[in-house]
This record gives sequence, structure tokens and C-alpha cells, in this order.
Amino acid sequence: MMEWGIPVCFSSSVVPGAAMLSPSDAESSSSNSGLLSPGPSSREDTQPAGEEKICAVCGDRATGYHFHVMTCEGCKGFFRRSISKGVYFTCPFTRNCAITKAKRRQCQACRLQKCLAVGMRKDMIMSEEALRTRRVLRKQRRRELAGQPTELTEEQEQLIDTLIKAHKQHFDSSFSQFVHCRPPVRLYIHSLSPPRPQKTTSPQVLQGHTCPEGSSPLTPLQSLPEDTLPDILSMLPHFIDLSTILIQQVIKFAKEIPAFRSLPIDDQISLLKGATLEICQIQFNTVFNEETNVWECGQHCYTIQDGALVGFQQIYLEPLLKFHISLKKLRLHEAEYVLLMAIILFSPDHPGITQHDTIDQLHEKTALTLKSYIDQRHPLPDGRLLYAKLLLLLTELRTLKVENTRQILHIQDLTVMTPLLSEIIS
Repeated sequence: MMEWGIPVCFSSSVVPGAAMLSPSDAESSSSNSGLLSPGPSSREDTQPAGEEKICAVCGDRATGYHFHVMTCEGCKGFFRRSISKGVYFTCPFTRNCAITKAKRRQCQACRLQKCLAVGMRKDMIMSEEALRTRRVLRKQRRRELAGQPTELTEEQEQLIDTLIKAHKQHFDSSFSQFVHCRPPVRLYIHSLSPPRPQKTTSPQVLQGHTCPEGSSPLTPLQSLPEDTLPDILSMLPHFIDLSTILIQQVIKFAKEIPAFRSLPIDDQISLLKGATLEICQIQFNTVFNEETNVWECGQHCYTIQDGALVGFQQIYLEPLLKFHISLKKLRLHEAEYVLLMAIILFSPDHPGITQHDTIDQLHEKTALTLKSYIDQRHPLPDGRLLYAKLLLLLTELRTLKVENTRQILHIQDLTVMTPLLSEIIS
């Protein structure tokens, strides 16, 4: 097996604080209460209805159980900030100051000691990250109840940024590397039918389509006599070289994703072998022109007829063209394209995977990010039912990959493939 490790050619820490907190003892919102739930509810209320609740620390009116003790909002916020910031207080008096509603700000050392003495628990304080996550989830629930689209979380935004950066860095949209490929040769031969008048009998060769700015090339079959047939292997050398470049780009794209790099190397190989052909199709859709049915790759243009010159059969080529037309019509954003690639990459159904649960979680996280992005960023009417349509197209793409692999294996019997392409389809 070839080496895949390197692309081929191809609870928050305690921060020391100042000796004193800010004299302002602003009450923290309920969303910052840092509630956990080991055992009974942290906001349980066992007092008779209508009876005023008293803060066990300062005697002010309490709002409920915070960190295992009935306290007011002020003492709740003070305790959370003091513990989470790791602040050390010193009592300027005799370390026995009375803590009341009026005097609770005078000595923070004794106030913190009182919090601990009445039973407030350090282990129930949530980290800042956990608090942010909970605030986002609560906000999302409120928006969902109000029928509004949910906002992207900070983690989802970071995932999208990582994927877009990886795509831009490793997908050569100018296709400048194609100059290193063997030149595309489009060779057509005459059929065995009787020659017609004024027909030439020599093979016809078209040396690669070019894409001048503002023009669209005719497909080869549109400009050839009716009795000509494609030479099914004339484009194969170019296709093999082109495929190697695209596969190398997918490998480099995947290795820019931290979650992918953290997986065992065997799982990385399994994911790449299972996903690369599909990801290549998603990347190629970004340069597909649905009006001319041409893939515009810098100075090169490709039509579905070129697939026949490689050796692919119509049972694969016709649904492939239909897939690209359908996907292009959805007017996807760059973020949606890269999220689709990541969903395909982290599919837990790829054979040979050992970290199935981890990959399944990555797949779910990426899919939820795509759904949230569509709900939040893709305007109507294009965004309506977009997520469901993409799921259907991914199912079609999986079927296309199976047929694509079958036909490549057949072509491989007729010629020699590169080691990289052979490894992908093995």
C-alpha cells in the first residue's frame, strides 16, 4: 500500500487575577448561573409557596438554588467569578466580617468564605466555554420556538472557515497544473456502415478544446460527420493525468482539516478511498456551465462526450450530466460546497473504518452545520427545501460513484492506471 501520511506530489485554566474584584457587583444573568445537574435539580424549591426566599450568604432576597445553595443573584455571580478567575482575597480586618446585604461588598474575602461555609460548591461551576455553548443553545431554542432560523455557533463558523481555507488553498481554480498532463486528444473514427458520398475515410483528430473568454466551445459530436464514432481510449492518457492531480488536491484538502488529521492513519486512508471520487465531482461542479453543459477549467473545456473518449459508457455519463445540472441549479454558496465535501469525507459508511463513533459524530456535526447555514444564510426562495434536495443528490452521487468505479476497473483492464488512481478504486 502506498504512503498516505504525506500528500503524494501530491475546564478552563485558572488565571491569576487582581487582589480585588471590581467594586461593582453587577448581578449576572440567569443564563450565566453555571448550573449542573448531578443528583437533584440545582434549582429545586422546597419552601412553601409564597414564602420569601432568603440568600444563605447575605440575607438578600434569593432567586433559587445556585451551586447547591439558596442564594441571591449577586452572591451567585460573585461566587462564580471568584472561583472561575482563581482570585485570592485578603481580609483587611479580623477575617470574621459580617456579611449582609448592605455590607457584602466591603470584604470579598469573608464573603467568599461565607459562600463556601454555607455549602456552595466549586465543582458545579461551568467553564466559560460551556456557558457560551449553553447560551447559544438557549438562544437557538428561543428562535426555533419563535419560528426563526437558528444562528451559526462559533464552532460552526470556525468549521466553515477551515473548510473554505483548505478548499481555496488546494483546489486550483485556474487549473494551471493541467499543463503538466499529457495533451487531450479527441480521436474519432468512421463506423463500419457503408461510406456516404463526400465523407472522408481518415480518422479525425481534435486537439483539445480551449475556452477563450466569452465564448463556448461546440462539442466534438456537433461538428463531426454522422458516421463517426469516438475512439474510446483517445482521451484516456489525459484523463489519467488529470485524475491524479485532482486526487492529490483532495488529499491535501482533507489533511488541512484538524478533525481528519486527528484520526488514525488507517481511518484516514479508508475515508479518502471511499470519498475522493465523490469529492472530485463536487469540486468539478463549481466550474460547470449549465447553459453549455461544459466544465470550464481554465484554458481547457470538457464535455460529456469527452467521457466517452476516455472509455466511460452512457449508463454512467448520462446520469452524471444530469447530476451536475441539478446540483448547479441549486446555486450553492462556497460554504455549502465545502460542507458537502466534508459530509462526504466523514461518512461513517466507508469500509475499513475503526473509529466509527468518532467519524459518525463528525459527520453529524458537519451535516448540522450545513443545515444551520442554509437556514440562516441562504435566502429564499432558493433556500427552501435546499437541505433536503442536497441529501437526495448525495444519494445519487453515491450511486454514480459505484458505477464510476466499476467502469474505471473495466478500463484498467485495458490499460495501465497510475498507482494513486489504482489505490483509490481498489
